[in-house]
Amino acid sequence: MQLPPRLYKRNPDTHKGNYGHVFVIGGSAGMTGAVCLAANAALRVGAGLVTVGVPESLHNIFEIKLTEAMSLPLDETKERTLSVKAFDTFHEFIERVNTIVLGNGASRNPGTKELILKVCSELRLPMVVDADALHALADDLESLTRKRIVKLILTPHEGEFARLIKKTPHEVKQARKDLAKEFALRYNLILVLKGHQTVITDGELLLENTSGNAGMATAGSGDVLAGIIGGLLAQGVSPFSAAQLGVALHGTAGDIAMQEKTQLGMIASDITECVPQAIKVMMQDVL
Repeated sequence: MQLPPRLYKRNPDTHKGNYGHVFVIGGSAGMTGAVCLAANAALRVGAGLVTVGVPESLHNIFEIKLTEAMSLPLDETKERTLSVKAFDTFHEFIERVNTIVLGNGASRNPGTKELILKVCSELRLPMVVDADALHALADDLESLTRKRIVKLILTPHEGEFARLIKKTPHEVKQARKDLAKEFALRYNLILVLKGHQTVITDGELLLENTSGNAGMATAGSGDVLAGIIGGLLAQGVSPFSAAQLGVALHGTAGDIAMQEKTQLGMIASDITECVPQAIKVMMQDVL
């Protein structure tokens, strides 16, 4: 597998609007970093535009932390998390968006959970569902059975997946491939089961990633992966290919970061900074 040439051989007569608009929905008090990591990763992988939808009282924080990405203040709960009322606020804005990355740092507030389920059920856009959005879905898997035009991409680690399927992490580890494939087929989605040798499956085809290292077991690494996949989706890569390419890019970037930072010293933003070098590697060859 190689990185598709259309991703890195751009037409000279072009502009940012040609490369997709990612909408990252998340953030809460004490959890602003997750959204920023996802947004920056989407930009690093080539998305033309990225907007973060965040609680309005935290908006100024994101304005400071993010330089290239835009921010959209949204209705919030009294706990300073996103409110279900935000859905009506960004409904018109969604028409300018190509892809959604949902759940990073969003919290498990009941009002936020209601928003997450509404986004998953009612919006017909390519979507990466991560972090706190997975916890919301775990309590309402029926929302995944509603008819969708585009498949969701869910990106749980083994603990989050165990909660989704009501099993223990040990049970997941013992049969991760079979359980992943069964879940993806049942709910007609793409599952990226993160961990050592991350699994990507649509319920029929199953791939296992071999890149990456233990230094990537650090806070925010999953947010970076969600942003990478979202950035690829926004550029028109099909959901399964975006998941496959995203995982490979993420792992390759982590391996490059390890060479400079070591496994011990690596942090999530190091992975993002090494995405351009990973792209160079994948332009020629991929694990």
